[in-house]
Amino acid sequence: MVELPANYTISTDKHELQINVIHTYLSTQSYWAKHIPLEIVERSIENSLSFGVYYKGEQVGFARVISDFAVFAYLADVFVLEAHRGKGLSKRLMNAIMNHRKLQGLRVFALKTKDAHGLYKQFGFNVGKNPENFMEIKHENFYKPKSQ
Repeated sequence: MVELPANYTISTDKHELQINVIHTYLSTQSYWAKHIPLEIVERSIENSLSFGVYYKGEQVGFARVISDFAVFAYLADVFVLEAHRGKGLSKRLMNAIMNHRKLQGLRVFALKTKDAHGLYKQFGFNVGKNPENFMEIKHENFYKPKSQ
């Protein structure tokens, strides 16, 4: 396992997660979950394997994996707060995810990204050979507040 910089830890203990930090980042800073309601974040964490990154006990990063732990997994909501970037934390977070005992031997491990291809390629992720085979239902601006 790759060592973390001093005073940083990574944990899958859901009791350590600081939901307010996760919700604030996702709803205000992310491009993929802008305006996401708190209750949706809570439910998504409840039904996922979550990884928290902490600096002296304060949450500074997050990722979650949705999986059946046998065949398929989907990586989502990966972030490291701006003030803690440039320390290799996302690589260490990905290392923890890829080496987690429940995520071994999967046939498919998927994710979507707009801007972090370089990070994920280091861990074996590639654009699919047949992207035309990938289908989705996606509701754009799903969490955006409705106009009055």
